[in-house]
Amino acid sequence: MASLVTGATGFIGKHLVERLLARDGDVHVLVRASSRPKLDALVARWGHADRVKAVVGDLAQRRLGVGDADLEALRGVDHLFHLAAVYDMTADEQRNRVANVDGTRNAVELANALGAGHFHHVSSVAAAGMYRGTFTEAMFDENQPLEHPYHATKFASEKIAREETAVPWRVYRPAVVVGDSRSGEMDKIDGPYYFFGVIRAAAGIPSWIPLVGLELGDTNIVPVDFVADAIDHLAHADGLDGQAFHLCNPEPMPSIEVLNAFARVAGAPRFVASLGGRPAAWAVTRGTAAAARAPVVGGPVCRLLDAWGIPVEVIAHLGFTARFDTSATRRALEGSGIAVPPLERYADRLWTYWDRNLR
Repeated sequence: MASLVTGATGFIGKHLVERLLARDGDVHVLVRASSRPKLDALVARWGHADRVKAVVGDLAQRRLGVGDADLEALRGVDHLFHLAAVYDMTADEQRNRVANVDGTRNAVELANALGAGHFHHVSSVAAAGMYRGTFTEAMFDENQPLEHPYHATKFASEKIAREETAVPWRVYRPAVVVGDSRSGEMDKIDGPYYFFGVIRAAAGIPSWIPLVGLELGDTNIVPVDFVADAIDHLAHADGLDGQAFHLCNPEPMPSIEVLNAFARVAGAPRFVASLGGRPAAWAVTRGTAAAARAPVVGGPVCRLLDAWGIPVEVIAHLGFTARFDTSATRRALEGSGIAVPPLERYADRLWTYWDRNLR
């Protein structure tokens, strides 16, 4: 059973390839010519060098720039996993659109040309935008506000996967992905990691002094090993075509509790009363930097984030207005042993890895 993976050198992708190599068959990896050294380093980590096949291509080109010879060799590939995308809340609309929307259209075109057995699109809960209420896995276009470029392009790319794919497809929507729950490994500052520097700086403050925090509402974080395990299992299970799966914690946490989980590990005081809970929530609802910088409503939020060195844009994907139902995912994973671990079990590993490697 052969697979083709885009975004294999990315954070989720490299963990997924490890799972695919634990199965039988070759794993073909789309890579830019300039990224071959990075792939070679990953192959050394993965092992099975004889089964990892580099396919030179380009996300921005039709059919991902795959040449005729590779196209013929890959014809009828069992699975095409599309993970390549921009995940940067500070990226502008053009960059998001080229990578997320155009890249998905090119990947779908390739899957159709190959007659792939399945097309697996890794989307995001960001496709739900600022929907309020419970967002089920069967829901997609609910006229939800999509005011942040990342939300808008993740919605548009999932729409392409659903409507233009001529082969069987499945969609996966991860929440905020953090490091490996076993090793703590993470590849960049993202999501709650933006607050780690603030927490570390506060570690010397007496514990009885409360820290002012931001009330972003509920957030939803999942470790990368859960995401990779779940995609691998769901992709190879029977009878799941044409469905979307929320790779989320069934029990979201208030954002302030997430920060306090790391504050405990760091020996810092707790975050308590939020600064202007209403302005912060309003800024998240609007999903734009402009909202947080509004002179009356969001100004204090922006000033606090600036003081902390945190891009205001990131709060649009930390606090969620929707609650993501995971019923279909939990049913499909039943008996597999794959589940989201409680943050308290691995917060120390995430913190230690960040402290040693990323700060």
